[in-house]
Amino acid sequence: MSTKVVIKKNTYFDSVSLMSLSTKANQIAGVEQAFIAMGTQMNKEVLENVGLMTEELAEAKNSDLMIVIKTESPEAAESAYESIEQLFAKKDSGLGGGELQFPTIDSAVQHLPSANLAVISVNGAFAAREARKALEHDLHVMMFSDNVSVEEEIELKTLAHERGLLMMGPDCGTAIIGNVGLCFANKVRKGSIGIVGASGTGSQEISVRIHDFGGGVSQLIGTGGRDLSEKVGGIMMLDAMRALNHDEATKVIVLISKPPAKSVEQKVLAEIQNMSKPVVVCFIGGSEEAVVNAGGHFAKTTKEAALKAVILSGVDESKIDKHPLNLPLIEEVKAKLKPEQKYIRGLFCGGTLCDEAMYLAMEKYGDVYSNIPKDPEYKLADIHVSQAHTFIDFGDDEFTNGKPHPMIDPSTRIARFKEEAKDPSVGVILMDFVLGYGAHEDPVGVMLPAIIEAKKEAAQEGRHLEIVGYVLGTDLDSPSVEEQLSKLVSAGVTYASSSTNAGLLSRGFVEKGV
Repeated sequence: MSTKVVIKKNTYFDSVSLMSLSTKANQIAGVEQAFIAMGTQMNKEVLENVGLMTEELAEAKNSDLMIVIKTESPEAAESAYESIEQLFAKKDSGLGGGELQFPTIDSAVQHLPSANLAVISVNGAFAAREARKALEHDLHVMMFSDNVSVEEEIELKTLAHERGLLMMGPDCGTAIIGNVGLCFANKVRKGSIGIVGASGTGSQEISVRIHDFGGGVSQLIGTGGRDLSEKVGGIMMLDAMRALNHDEATKVIVLISKPPAKSVEQKVLAEIQNMSKPVVVCFIGGSEEAVVNAGGHFAKTTKEAALKAVILSGVDESKIDKHPLNLPLIEEVKAKLKPEQKYIRGLFCGGTLCDEAMYLAMEKYGDVYSNIPKDPEYKLADIHVSQAHTFIDFGDDEFTNGKPHPMIDPSTRIARFKEEAKDPSVGVILMDFVLGYGAHEDPVGVMLPAIIEAKKEAAQEGRHLEIVGYVLGTDLDSPSVEEQLSKLVSAGVTYASSSTNAGLLSRGFVEKGV
């Protein structure tokens, strides 16, 4: 084996770009492992953990770019490095066509006085500082960066609130502002439904379901996953609700989140009474009574939330294809599974999609485990080892610390899929495939070889392996949802029309008779 190390002094790239470049570098022929990242302590710890740390890398500064390539030979390493340099050159050439680059927020504001929003995608150690600068320049902020302290988050959101600005994040992955998708967003029809989400993929799911049902999105405001925690107190969600209430283009408001802190949920629901527009609330696992008493429209699932919002916006319900659950298919698959094939293994890129499927499974089964359970009793003892019904969010910090998000780099999920497919107690493997501006360019295609091989091996062992796939995307995305679905079907995968239907199908497939 040969390892090539290159350190480029004072060469900065944002984390989104480096995650994408790392993914492409690992796909280069002959590369066993490629790591492209800034020289931060966290990234060095990752290199240490995977056995790639050297004295040279240990000396790298935060402002230095580290490129590490592991191949079978020095010649292969040199060839791979040349290919990586071409990836960087392609990225740089893509910045042409009149686009401008500025080294600091101060200089950007000076040259672009009409700008009103900044996207922060730097190492978490510096993200709060840059966000503060942007807010002080009266810029709305979307902070993609994570690893920002909760104290800094509260300080930034308080400052934004005082200045009448949006502070989306930290760890905010999705927004659509003025019909422009930011970070992980899908291309959807413009319309009159505003979304406020403390969940990136949950917000994406509702936006694409709205599009599918014939509605459109006015604004999608992300809050960051901690916004509805006890400490943060829902500052951004409350401000976003008020902003949408004053937005003339918005006629209906949808709130989406994983289970919020109880006291914060009460504050958010109380704010509904101040809204002049209908508010649909989808807090996964939330209380219908509490929402209705507050004057809101309760939605148990993301599909229901999108459907209610579209109908409230004025779309004729009789003309909506609601994609009803295929009940005959459930009986057909149940008949194929052996008695011992009784467990679901959900392998997700999206945290809220994982939550939704998990809660649907919990309605029928008691032995449901996860790396992100609401009840600590059902947290996996080892996130790498499944128990009974298991639902994994591969986007959680335990899996992404120092690594690209699975929506960009699916390698970790592929490895886990291969393990789960060999388990004779598994009846169904459920997976999401997320399209969007920042996601992998072919999430289904990169998974197909493993799917085909797993189904082949299961058949040789005399068992049926049911794989359910859900593609989160629209006909306007690239690749389109239709293109991705055709690949799933060609591999013998059962596709679901929504995140909700994916969860319902999976739990139905493994249901055994009394």
